Amino acid sequence: MMTEDLKLKHLLSSATFGQNTTADFATKTTKHLLKYLLNKKEPHTFIQVITLAEMKALNDADKMASKETKKDIKKQIQQYEFEINWQWWQQMVENPKQLHEKMALFWHGHFACRSNNPYYDQQYLDVIRANAMGNFATLLYEVSKTPSMLQFLNNQQNKKAHPNENFAREVMELFTLGRGNYTEQDVKEAARAFTGYGFNKEAEFVFRDKQHDTSTKTFLGNTGNFNGDDILDIILQNKQCACFIATKVYRYFVNDKIEKENVQQLADVFYKSKYNIKAMMHTLFTATWFYDEKNIAAKIKSPIELLTGMSRVIPITFEDKQSSIFIQRALGQVLLNPPSVAGWSGGLSWIDSSSLLFRMRLPKVIYNDNEIDFSIKETLPEMNESKLGYSVPAPSKITIKKITAQADWKTMCNRFVNSNKKEKDIADFLLLKQPDALSLQLISKVTDNTTAEHAIKSIAVEIMSLPEYQLC
Repeated sequence: MMTEDLKLKHLLSSATFGQNTTADFATKTTKHLLKYLLNKKEPHTFIQVITLAEMKALNDADKMASKETKKDIKKQIQQYEFEINWQWWQQMVENPKQLHEKMALFWHGHFACRSNNPYYDQQYLDVIRANAMGNFATLLYEVSKTPSMLQFLNNQQNKKAHPNENFAREVMELFTLGRGNYTEQDVKEAARAFTGYGFNKEAEFVFRDKQHDTSTKTFLGNTGNFNGDDILDIILQNKQCACFIATKVYRYFVNDKIEKENVQQLADVFYKSKYNIKAMMHTLFTATWFYDEKNIAAKIKSPIELLTGMSRVIPITFEDKQSSIFIQRALGQVLLNPPSVAGWSGGLSWIDSSSLLFRMRLPKVIYNDNEIDFSIKETLPEMNESKLGYSVPAPSKITIKKITAQADWKTMCNRFVNSNKKEKDIADFLLLKQPDALSLQLISKVTDNTTAEHAIKSIAVEIMSLPEYQLC
């Protein structure tokens, strides 16, 4: 029989970025915690790093710039991109609306795109964060009209004389229905419906009626003079859309191994609620099967989940803020820079021999105030695969970086200073499942017992370096 404490830890691990020493949830039941997560009222935090005027000025300067000046402009754009990344990551660490931010990260992987335009990325990020726990239909409509997505999938070039199928294809294949649930003719018809969808110099969505194909289209068995919104309406009426999203949600929050009956339960609620995201997540986190033993510590933390969870449990201050970007690159997940429109594969793809070694070394690098050289794979200019509708990363090169970080141990040390079984108690706090007795014995042998504070620090770092800490 699973204890309430383990249920609570499992809910925290899945619905948030992990335990936070400054917000003790141990006094809450799963029922109270879920109510808190679903209904936490906080003003929406709009991340604004660059204005439209500043972006226009950079674009104008780039047109007239010399080769050397262009490099400086590119660096400035990269700095804006980094700052957006950093500020969103900080929201994941600090925002009390933890489920909201985790859902936003999920939607970022689902509606994956990048633009290399910080103003567009800023707009796109605001759309997925503002709608993360709202209505999927609204989110779908709004994401489909962001300059970032329209540019990434080439719909700015989709005109009635020369329809471009990239956007229409990915809307069905990756965003709503999944492969096998539409025909190639449906793709062609949808592409014609999305002709004229684009954006202007003010980064606003525009419908260019002169570029729109006004002839009759037949899409998923429906015939009419459809535009892009009509196509999305028809898709949303198809219950397969709810099933497709529910499957991805299940895989992300529960287990990579799909249980069809459980997914169907989520899909039924999602569809009947007219795509209410909160209703679906409430169903998921209150389902008895969510707390089955096989779903406890069943998923590998994504790099962002790992780094964010570490910073929540023992706050991190990087000497150089760009260290967070270096770590993201080294582990294979950089915010606002997915590998393709398909997003990140997740699951076992997060782990290979080099990344696992780096993951298990990371706590010692960060929490022992050490400097360390490490290799990151830096993406070179990409090869454009127009037939796919997205870019494929070119081969990588290796760069050496250094990181230095300081950690705030005060709350962690206060929590365990009087513990008589520090290895067991700290492991119980940091992990969903206790490691085997041998692991605890080995940790005990390397513990620095010169002071209680030193013991807590060394034990915590060793436990966070275990393979078990990679699971959520």
